[in-house]
Amino acid sequence: MTELKLEKFKMTVWKTLWSYLSIAIGITLYVIAWTIFLIPNHIVGGGVVGVASIVYIITGIPVGLTNFVINAVLFCFGFYFLGKKFAINNIYGIVVTSLIFLLMQQILVIQDIPALVKLGNAAKGGLDPAICSILGGVVSGIGIGIVLSNGGNSGGSDVIALILNKYYNVSLGTVIMIVDAVVICSSIIIPGNDITEIIYGFLMLVTYTFSIDYIIDGRKQTYKILVFSKKNTEIADLIGNKIKRGVTFLKATGWYSKQDTDILMVVVHKSEKVQIMHYIKTIDPEAFMTVEKTEGVFGKNFDALKK
Repeated sequence: MTELKLEKFKMTVWKTLWSYLSIAIGITLYVIAWTIFLIPNHIVGGGVVGVASIVYIITGIPVGLTNFVINAVLFCFGFYFLGKKFAINNIYGIVVTSLIFLLMQQILVIQDIPALVKLGNAAKGGLDPAICSILGGVVSGIGIGIVLSNGGNSGGSDVIALILNKYYNVSLGTVIMIVDAVVICSSIIIPGNDITEIIYGFLMLVTYTFSIDYIIDGRKQTYKILVFSKKNTEIADLIGNKIKRGVTFLKATGWYSKQDTDILMVVVHKSEKVQIMHYIKTIDPEAFMTVEKTEGVFGKNFDALKK
């Protein structure tokens, strides 16, 4: 194995390990949100974990166990539609989620934390259940957003969302919201629950899906930059060599000067925007720029347009 191939192999191994570690971190955040903020308040946010939470609250059967059994069935559908790579990530996500639930609920018993710090008990100076539903939605959404961004999933409604997202241009968060709404409404069967807990469940779901979309789409945000400069050729060369982004020259005529000119257009990711603007100002401090956020960019080096 040559030195170059060895270096590529090391990078591949490192990226793979980091990906699975990130998935585990995301799932941990997800489980913490459910165990501390949601389940103690009988707030059901949907999905397989929502079903497992209802079973746990009513019967005492561990969430991790019910979650594993239901996801084993959904796994078969995911394997068929999403392939072998999905199978590895899905097994990993299901097992890690179930184990962390068992660890936190049956071993560490962190669901007792709300009682210790008065979370969810406004009468005793703790957080209101509505606040707990928001916190639970944000933390769990961030966790699942990290998981999905690294190619993993925790099973359940995520599997359904990923299958649909593979074939259609639909938001992962929107699909999860629709599927999970049914589970939230079914939480009315929990003894002592009423319409209030259902409202809290939907409040959690809104913040959850918003957080997922923010984490996932936030990494994909793109911008269109138009540059008006007498040094557009130098700017284009620098962008092409340093950022490896293609640029386009648009023919235009200045209305005041009546002179023909070229407008440089470049489409970049959010992470590249500031660096490119810095390069432009370095070459031409007097350059005039407009920066516009785009709804979506499809093609080479950007998103693929799904049928």
